[in-house]
Formats: sequence, structure tokens, C-alpha cells
Amino acid sequence: MRSIWNGVISFGLVRIPVKLVNATESHAVPFREIHTEDGGRIRHRKFCELEDREVTPQEISRGYEEADGTIIPITDEDLTHLPIPTARTIEIVTFVPEDSIDPLQMSAAYYLAAGRAPAARPYTLLREALKRGNRVAIAKFALRGRERLGMLRVVGDAIALHGLLWPDEVRAPEGIAPAADVTLHDKELDLADDLVDALSGAGLEDLRDEYREAVEQVVAAKISGEALPEVPEPERGVEVLDLTTALERSVRALRGEPEEAATGRSPRRGTSRSSPKETGGRKSTSTAEKKTPPSARKPTSRTSRTEQRTTAKSTAKDTAGKTSAEKSPAKAKKTAASRKRSA
Repeated sequence: MRSIWNGVISFGLVRIPVKLVNATESHAVPFREIHTEDGGRIRHRKFCELEDREVTPQEISRGYEEADGTIIPITDEDLTHLPIPTARTIEIVTFVPEDSIDPLQMSAAYYLAAGRAPAARPYTLLREALKRGNRVAIAKFALRGRERLGMLRVVGDAIALHGLLWPDEVRAPEGIAPAADVTLHDKELDLADDLVDALSGAGLEDLRDEYREAVEQVVAAKISGEALPEVPEPERGVEVLDLTTALERSVRALRGEPEEAATGRSPRRGTSRSSPKETGGRKSTSTAEKKTPPSARKPTSRTSRTEQRTTAKSTAKDTAGKTSAEKSPAKAKKTAASRKRSA
């Protein structure tokens, strides 16, 4: 890796020659500016205002503009005479616990490589001192025309330098938080804890830049002349009515538990979920398969009264018929007797 700065680490009276190397790199898909009509490249050329001609990078230096517009040239040689010890030195000023550094202050990251062979021993000494003390070193150094604040910490077997913003460069978060007073319930806090636990399984190494991959797919399709990828439909979730329901559904989804019934309410925590009872459904036991014969079924009250009336009528007719049949011989005898007397 190419170094971007050479200097020394000042550790008390110990001097450690080091090289500054970028610790990060960008994987963003590079785009060029082009002319919309014909696709021609757009280039930003640098012209000298006095000569009205394009100049090369070797002809360009820096200058300081005064209030009246006068430009004072400042050369690299001039900057070597800066009256500060950090012009070519990373000066360690203090050691502090790593968790005392506000992440808002952290900016660019670099690796510090040992500059020459004699630097290996003091380099290793500083690295082990940082490890044993569980601390980080706060240092001042000059880079790209300004003095900066930095943090040295151990990364593997190397020492990394994180650029830090000066404390007065970090804005206070005034007026950012909601102004209204919010009261949270214990159940909401418990569900939030469950959701945090369920989301804590993945590590940073499992994450990838899906946006960059999607851009590469579009570029590859344009190069090959194929159709552009289809845009996936956004997921349309069920409308969440309250915060508790949203938390419960989120926890169940991450745990792989089945979604609740379409009633929209969640089961209470600590209780086992059971399937809803089916109205008029069949029993799960074997007795449900045994059908009651029609003769054994009890009639309804209206049907039983009708049948009782019909039975009573038929019984009365039968009785009347039998009675008339029994009385008819005696009646015939009376009729015969009366005929004899009249004769």
C-alpha cells in the first residue's frame, strides 16, 4: 500500500518512524459526467485567468487570499517552517479509555506502518503498551495543511490512527429530540428488548452493499443489451394500529413464529397460543365419527306435539269403530223383536 505521509510518532523521548497508509477504500461504482445529447465526456479543466490557457498539475501551487483579493503564494518549502512540533510528528499528548471517545468525533482512518527496520522495536513497544493498558493514545499531527487531532489504537498487530474532530467542531444535539413528553409502558420496553435480542444475531461481516450490487446489475444489463432488471414490489405489510402490536409482530417474524390469525390482536406474553375453536366443527375424538341413527334422534317439540295429536285421533277412530262393531248385533236383535210385536 502506498503511503500518503511520512513522519515519526513522538512517545515521550521515544521516536518511532512511521508511514501513514489509508485504512479504508471505497467500492462505490464510479460514474463519469457526460453530455446528454451525444455522450461526450465532460472534463473540468484548469485555466489560468491571466494567460487564459489550460495549465498542468505541475504548474499549480497554493496561495492565501487576503481580504482585498491579493494572493500570497505559499510553497511546500514555506510549510516546512511551521513553528509547531507536529509538522512531521504525531505527538502523543495523553492516554484515555477508548470508550471515552465520542464516535461523533471520529473521521478518516489510517494504518501506521513502521518506517525503517530500527522502528520495529519501539513500534512493538507502543502497541503492547496500548494493549496492556486497555487505552488509546490521543495525538496531534499535521496533514494536508492543517493540524489535526487523532486517536491511536491497536488493530490486530498494527497501530491505527483515527482522525478526530476537535471538540468544538461537534455540534450539540439541541432541538433534535422530540419536544413532547413521552411515557413508555413496561410491556413496550420489554418487547423492545426482545426485538433488540432477536436482531443481535448478525455480525458486520454478514452485511453487504446491496445498492452497489444493484447498480452493477443495471450496468451489466446495459453493456450486454439485455432488459433492465425488474424493480421488486415493495412489501405491503399489515396495517399496524399501535406500537405494542408492531413490536410483537416484529419479534415473531424474526423468531420464525407463525403469524397470528387475522383478528389483528396479539396473544399476551407468557401465555401459550392455541388454535381458535371452530363453531359447529367436528370433534377430534373418534366418537365424532359415530353417527346417531335417525330413529334414535329426538324430535323437536313442535313435531312431537303434531305426532301425538295424529296418534290420538287415529286411536279414537279405531276405538269408535270397534265399539260400533260390537254394538251392531244387539241393535239388530232389538229391531227384530220390535217387528214381532207390531205384527
